[in-house]
Amino acid sequence: MRILRWLGIIVATLIAVIALLTITARLSDGPIAIFAGGPLESGELVTGPEPDWSFARDIDTVELQLVTPPRSRTTWILEHEGKIYVPCGYMNTAWGRLWKKWPIEAEADGRAIVRIEGKRYERQLVRITGPELSDVLTKEILRKYGVAPTRSSVESGDLWLFQLRPTGQAGTGH
Repeated sequence: MRILRWLGIIVATLIAVIALLTITARLSDGPIAIFAGGPLESGELVTGPEPDWSFARDIDTVELQLVTPPRSRTTWILEHEGKIYVPCGYMNTAWGRLWKKWPIEAEADGRAIVRIEGKRYERQLVRITGPELSDVLTKEILRKYGVAPTRSSVESGDLWLFQLRPTGQAGTGH
């Protein structure tokens, strides 16, 4: 009986810590580890001409916030030929459907802010489904992160790829 009581206390403490982290992250300027954060408010808002995104080639993660709903998360970033992209895997799994709501929200309203090295950029997320970019971007995921997705993972909908276009440049993602 004593073991069950201690086990109950441990589980209740763990639940309380997770709930506290979730609430704290949602009220924060950005995500906290795997916990979605609030709106990205700090950092210079970069405007003007499109930057040379080659600096993002070897950056592992960035902070990404959708405008609607205004939540932020940490995500991988890819750079190819001067354009930036974010991947989102496990979209066909129960875990992905439970944990990753942002890609579906981004398809509905792709307005976003990405914070890279303390600077914020307004972007428009556009889902990429065409095979040419899928092949190139999955190879970049392998190079950068050691994960080997394939074109079929994009075609099946398990891996979603979004281009982060300048605002006002929405369009097809093929």
